[in-house]
Amino acid sequence: MTFIEKGINNLGDFIDNVFSKYSSQPAFSCLGQTLSFSELDEKSHALACWFQNEAGLKSGDRIIIQLPNLIQYPIAAYAAARAGLTIVNTNPLYTEREMAHQFTDSGAKAIVILADLLPKLDAIKHNTEIETVIVTGAADLLTGTTEQVNGCTGFSQAIKLGLGITLAPRTQQLNDISVLQYTGGTTGVSKGAALSHSNVLSNASQTLQHLGKHCGDGTETFISPLPLYHIYAFSVNMLIFFSKGNLNVLIPNPRDMDAFVSAIKPFRFTGFAGLNTLFVGLCQHPEFKKLDFSKFHLTLSGGTALTHAAANVWKSVTGCTITEGYGLSETAPVLSFNTPGAEILGSVGQKLAGTEIEIRDQNGNHLTTGEEGEVCAKGPQVMTGYWKRPEETAKVMHSDGFFRTGDIGVILPDGSIKIVDRLKDMVIVSGFNVYPNEVEEIITRHKDVIEAAVVGEPDDKTGEKVCAYIVVNKPIDTADLISHCKKDLTPYKVPKKIVVLDELPKSTVGKILRRELRS
Repeated sequence: MTFIEKGINNLGDFIDNVFSKYSSQPAFSCLGQTLSFSELDEKSHALACWFQNEAGLKSGDRIIIQLPNLIQYPIAAYAAARAGLTIVNTNPLYTEREMAHQFTDSGAKAIVILADLLPKLDAIKHNTEIETVIVTGAADLLTGTTEQVNGCTGFSQAIKLGLGITLAPRTQQLNDISVLQYTGGTTGVSKGAALSHSNVLSNASQTLQHLGKHCGDGTETFISPLPLYHIYAFSVNMLIFFSKGNLNVLIPNPRDMDAFVSAIKPFRFTGFAGLNTLFVGLCQHPEFKKLDFSKFHLTLSGGTALTHAAANVWKSVTGCTITEGYGLSETAPVLSFNTPGAEILGSVGQKLAGTEIEIRDQNGNHLTTGEEGEVCAKGPQVMTGYWKRPEETAKVMHSDGFFRTGDIGVILPDGSIKIVDRLKDMVIVSGFNVYPNEVEEIITRHKDVIEAAVVGEPDDKTGEKVCAYIVVNKPIDTADLISHCKKDLTPYKVPKKIVVLDELPKSTVGKILRRELRS
């Protein structure tokens, strides 16, 4: 199966193709509202026309989508692709500092943003190239209106204005950039992984081929709590499940377990894409255990390591196994996946078709089965490079085209892949990457902090938590330091533990030894 067939030159062509196959079937549901494929087709087409004709956006222009899991997200993303724009996925939890970096780096000219976030945008917009702001509230599609804000266009208003307009032909080809997916990479500097139309479509095809009969045609109802701005959910929900005419049930705030369970109760769902924290949390909820799991047959996991405990409790409560995969933003994202129903716990499964996986030592030499080294990958899903950062791209690419993942792994005798550890010091909190360099930089901006080192420590709830070891020039109130961090860091990046030391462990050349702090 391939999504790159005759006449498919870009993501917009693919989306048009899906809409031509399905009409009255339900496509996305959220907050009690369900849109069919034909309704989604009409709204996204109208918005695409507005982007081109009213906003004056041209082919390849970058557009930011900064929304939680509301139906407005797929409408905006499909509209952007159909209008020939490049999607810049952005976390709604970002601080002004994080937004400013991503918005200026991408050179985006437009943004679709949640109304609640406008004060942050207003504070930084003058330093960006953003000219067009489309604003939406959670209930907009239910009411058909948007709160009027000076200098902004309401989401529903833009759709109405775009009805009846002709969409100009797209000019993008498969090698052009479709999505900028920002990641900290290995250095902590947030970089845009430039994913081509070929990257995202190839990977969706590869993954669907691997899932095979486990993803039916128009018969599935998938629960979608993972944020669509994350490349994992973007690929799985927005492309793969969508391509088969299936229903995605969006969960705007998965941390509210009561609301989560209430939202999915009306559905006899068949699939679920999540991660460790969600599996454990839901299985501890008494009402979740009472749900109808008679049609439930597929659970996908990625973003963070799946624990045996989570897999076991999920199976005991739902009767469904968890199928774990592995990938990165730079690989659009999937490199390997277990086989549903025949999972090997502790491994991330077999490489996808068309993907080469090698384990290499620090000099780039190929290692044999059973030897631990850096996981390196080559395939149609590997990014074109980091956006406007050729030096950073060179650091992660071997001369023969293999991408360095920064993870240490081993290929087992049966060919499956096991991830042993992270080559760098990244901390993963509930599936979100936290880069120590970034957190340390913010901590050391505090006037009383001399030095800081950030590491991850195990946490039963989030997998890992951020811990900061600091050296100060006078006694410090840790609550004050945490407040300082909250101004510039998304909540999951803020240290949950702060330890004051007389000095940090260092090498002979003065490099802070994080590994000693972890031990």
